[in-house]
Amino acid sequence: MNTNMEKVIIPRAEHSISRSVLSPNGVKVLYKLREHGFIAYLVGGGVRDLLLGREPKDFDVVTDATPNQLKKLFRNCRLIGRRFRLAHIHFHDEIIEVATFRSTVDAAEASLEEAAEALPEELVEAPPEAEQLEEERDRRRRRHHHGPPILKSEDGMVLRDNVFGTPEEDAVRRDFTVNALFYNIADFSIIDHVGGMEDLKNGLIRTIGDPMVRFTEDPVRMIRAIRFASMLGFNIEARTEAAIEALCGTINKATPPRLYEEVLKLLLMGAGERTYQMMRHCGLFEPLFPHFDAWLSRESDCYPHVRVGKALEWADSQIGQGIAVTPPLLIALMFGEYLEEKVAQFRDEGLPPQQATDAAVAAFAGELAPTVSVPNRVLVAVRDILNMQHRFQKTPGRNGRGVLGRPVFPDALQYLRFMEQLTPPKRSLAEWWERYAVQQAEGLEPAPQRGNEAAAADAEAPKKKRRRRRRRKKPGGAPE
Repeated sequence: MNTNMEKVIIPRAEHSISRSVLSPNGVKVLYKLREHGFIAYLVGGGVRDLLLGREPKDFDVVTDATPNQLKKLFRNCRLIGRRFRLAHIHFHDEIIEVATFRSTVDAAEASLEEAAEALPEELVEAPPEAEQLEEERDRRRRRHHHGPPILKSEDGMVLRDNVFGTPEEDAVRRDFTVNALFYNIADFSIIDHVGGMEDLKNGLIRTIGDPMVRFTEDPVRMIRAIRFASMLGFNIEARTEAAIEALCGTINKATPPRLYEEVLKLLLMGAGERTYQMMRHCGLFEPLFPHFDAWLSRESDCYPHVRVGKALEWADSQIGQGIAVTPPLLIALMFGEYLEEKVAQFRDEGLPPQQATDAAVAAFAGELAPTVSVPNRVLVAVRDILNMQHRFQKTPGRNGRGVLGRPVFPDALQYLRFMEQLTPPKRSLAEWWERYAVQQAEGLEPAPQRGNEAAAADAEAPKKKRRRRRRRKKPGGAPE
């Protein structure tokens, strides 16, 4: 990993970040750390987004204070994480994440150094004067490291990383150059150790150091590279993209629950369709969804599967309008056509519609479990969204109010809207159910939705009281 890049300081007059656009809580944390003698910078996506004129999702802080020192300094602090300890500073409307500067020292290097220091002086060969000075500087730097050493698996994947270091080392340890810029509250300058400002201007996502090594340390970084490129409209630098294509098969070394969370971030940021195309292009989609990817590669009735892209475009448009897209709705939209084919197969085997849907979703869950672990509650909601599509055909049916009361009703209605957009109907069921929901909320009777106008008129007319039929008396048995 290259740590010899020249440090660049961009003064306040040469960048666009104003203190007035920072989180007030983040500013409080930065100033409190400085008042107690610690170094503290704003770092990561917050700095990147502010420089691009975007609204940051969160504000992260990095400091030389250790987690235990942060815990003592902030009463509203909670320590989290096993792989690397982080401090969450809780405010009533926000959480500021504070991390300690990480080191570039490897566990193997640290153990070699300890072994060398343990040898008797006469067995250690005296190095030349220049090397001696360099070793002395390196030794002084490493004395400031705290915490247990880095723990890696046999193939180089980082399992624990609690070695603390300097600001320069921390910048080099970050994933991409555009995420390694520091904002210094002391003089309002930007500190760039890795050439991030240049890549920001050129619209490039580039790993810091050798991408093959960085993606081996944490395979999820490959997903993050695609997420940032899609979200920011950037390109992925050539070496970084080549490493993703070479190592895409190792993505499953990350745990399935973590991959589920990363996939959600990818597809719910408003650029899901572009992300989907980039993942397929780089080879990351196939190891995450092997069965679904194989189905996408096969045409149905001589037509390619284009509905996935349309569904993600529709979800992107909803997010762009400020309309929330929930995880169950996203999964139902993205895998809807695939699940419908499975349902049809179970129907051919003789199962009724609801049981066929249940079986299809259960089979789908089994396919995903080894790679992307979708929570059971989400899959249950996906099943209910699909089952509700049959129920929507009855307007309102026996228990229309019960349909409105189901938790998945809003998502199921959104799914119906998307399906009607694909093939616009003569009469929109989605609009009818929306009106029905409003009328029920206001205590009004809904207008019936029937093809027979006479039946509708009969339904609207007041019912007449049924006349009771007189019982005919039997004639008496008089003698003749």
